[in-house]
Amino acid sequence: MTNNSRTRTIIALAWCLAWGEKHTMSQDELSALHQMRQALQKGQGVPESIKSFVQQAQQLYDIPIPKEYFPKTIKELHNDNRELWQQETRIGLVYGGATKIKQYVFEASKLPDIRGASALLDRINLVDLPAFFGDGRRSLSIEQWLDGNFPDLRKALIPELIIYSTGGSILAFCPAAFIDDLANAIEKRYTHETLTANSCAVGDTFKLLEFRFGLLQDNIEDTFWFNEYENNQGNSIVQAYFDQSEVSDPFERFQNRKNFNELVGKLANQFTQRRNGNNLPNIERPSRCYPPIFETHPYLQRDESDRRSAIMRVELPNSRFLSEPLARKRLVGEFAKRESSHAWYENANLEWNPLDIWIPSWVNKFEEFINEEDNQQLASRYYGDVNKEVKEARSLREIASASNPSGFVAYIYADGNNMGGYIRQEIKTPQDYRLFSEDIFTATEESVYKALAQYLHPYQYTPDAKSSRTNKEPVWIHPFEIITIGGDDVLLVVPANKALEISKAIGDEFEEHLWRTGRYSLEPTAPNLLAHRYTTGNIPPSSKCLLSMSTGVLITAQDTPIYYADKLVSQLLKSAKKYAKELKKDHKYYGGTVDFLVMKAVTMISSNINEFREQGLIKNKDGESKLKLYASPYTLYELGGLLETAKAFKQAEFPRSQLYQIRSLLERGKRTAILNYRYFRIRLTNEAAKQELKKQFESAWCQPKELSNNGNLAPWMSLQETDLQDANNSKMTYETIWRELVDLYPFIAEEADNTDESIQSTAPEVRQ
Repeated sequence: MTNNSRTRTIIALAWCLAWGEKHTMSQDELSALHQMRQALQKGQGVPESIKSFVQQAQQLYDIPIPKEYFPKTIKELHNDNRELWQQETRIGLVYGGATKIKQYVFEASKLPDIRGASALLDRINLVDLPAFFGDGRRSLSIEQWLDGNFPDLRKALIPELIIYSTGGSILAFCPAAFIDDLANAIEKRYTHETLTANSCAVGDTFKLLEFRFGLLQDNIEDTFWFNEYENNQGNSIVQAYFDQSEVSDPFERFQNRKNFNELVGKLANQFTQRRNGNNLPNIERPSRCYPPIFETHPYLQRDESDRRSAIMRVELPNSRFLSEPLARKRLVGEFAKRESSHAWYENANLEWNPLDIWIPSWVNKFEEFINEEDNQQLASRYYGDVNKEVKEARSLREIASASNPSGFVAYIYADGNNMGGYIRQEIKTPQDYRLFSEDIFTATEESVYKALAQYLHPYQYTPDAKSSRTNKEPVWIHPFEIITIGGDDVLLVVPANKALEISKAIGDEFEEHLWRTGRYSLEPTAPNLLAHRYTTGNIPPSSKCLLSMSTGVLITAQDTPIYYADKLVSQLLKSAKKYAKELKKDHKYYGGTVDFLVMKAVTMISSNINEFREQGLIKNKDGESKLKLYASPYTLYELGGLLETAKAFKQAEFPRSQLYQIRSLLERGKRTAILNYRYFRIRLTNEAAKQELKKQFESAWCQPKELSNNGNLAPWMSLQETDLQDANNSKMTYETIWRELVDLYPFIAEEADNTDESIQSTAPEVRQ
């Protein structure tokens, strides 16, 4: 991997240096460049005419890493690297990708259209843009489109120029003369294919030495360097630019800023300016301040999104009005689901035709992954005895039918933690970026596939009258939908009863995969017990990976509007990431977190989840202690404990009616809830189950903070909250997992009989 990365980077730098800053090149010069590329790939000698460029690229690559070599003065930098600085040819760097992705994907309300929108963006990012460079699957139509719009661009691009092209964006080297052409081509490709999706791309040129030591002035002696930084650390602008909360040493902070990261940061700032509609100074490019707009008319039929005029009416199988952007989403969605009939689109006689371009299907990739030779055990676990063709689910109803109870689905939205801090401190070179991007994308993708294969199985679905399937015969389906996997973020739809197990498995496997690479390991430390509220005889695992994943999980009815579900699950993800940051700061916990919500009615939340919890689930009865009627978010270890506790309640046959009654008594006060819980528990008739309940719930979650207290607070947990203004005025907060247990009970436990046989009577109401 290291040698391959070295070769790719040297080829890319030498190619750009040899091409120079001109727009055209003779056939002999172009032939020499390709000979150089092939020779470096095979470890052979390069043509004499461009040997000096290759040597300079190798010299730059071989500069030791910052921990081994970083000049403290600008004079030392100049003297040590005089030859590289004297190379006047500038090298282009281009960064771009889709923006406002959710606005485009969730504009439609139906799953096939959302699937198609996501697949189309994935295709542009993973297929079309790499194809500009001749990487991946070759497509004649992409080549013809690029040559027709940007005639000389394709000749100047080779696969080695790509640094990364995953996660919805691309970062690539480019000959200096073509940065505007490449940036324009990226933006135009998104608009040409989607018609309405927003995209943005920017480019700039840099001197060779800047790719190792960050931005330098044309007169290198004028560059702001460490001695000036050291003398101006109190300046607020200098602090904002250089300081990092994780690093205290000034020289290390300066090192972490002055590297290839600084160039990417400059492009990121330009990207933000252009994305916001501003024209960059001294750059002549088409303005981006006017997004794609389709004219509508009050007396014309609009499409289902009610945003654009419809151009066709089709039966799919129900009658639908489609605009051209919506028709494209629907068509690509059919391609992604490997549906063979597209007569409705062919009959429309539209010019756009993606038939020769490969459409990525996440389900197809999932099948290929578990059928690999190394994953036969996963395939056996997933398929079991099913030996028939398994097809993709076509709707949320089909996924919800695989849940127990049926009719519910779960949205899982996961995103990486600590990524920004790791990039600032550890990613210093283009090859570091390339390797990091590959590691994260592979870890994310494979962790999703493994989690799905571990906890799901093909489901035999019998279409009913409401089904979109024309063939009403029973069919085996994959009971999940991968809406997107991009970089370090994931959006899935799965059956509700397996959502938390899958979420935990994704987080655990993501960390395990990265840890196995040996590049993201933490120094071994004793586990911090204060990071977890779940305490058993087993010691919780200590964090061993610098990077992790936080997840939001929304369990809801199948008919919940998808755009609304996405809005809520995004809030849950934000809450989980906030909790992960707090745990890292307070307890050095680097692992994953999960926040979830069970929403059985769309009207349950009228504003946002945080306000719902703050206003409805936090009580302060006596003015001294605060009662939190929920415990989310959870660490991955706590989530495993929560699932074990729910199983213990099922085994204890704790009457469901009493579960709901105790939940209703929580807001009456701490003592009322404790008294009612103990009354109901002591009335259970199964002694073995009673002991299991005590072990998995009372001892595991509800032990008091005071070591001298041998009792328990069930169903409460105590949490000391320190008053930052007055340390002596700290208050005890009591929180409980009871609401989450009650919400999860139908999705984990079997349906209980309405007759409560394990309890003889109903507890009397207790007043404080």
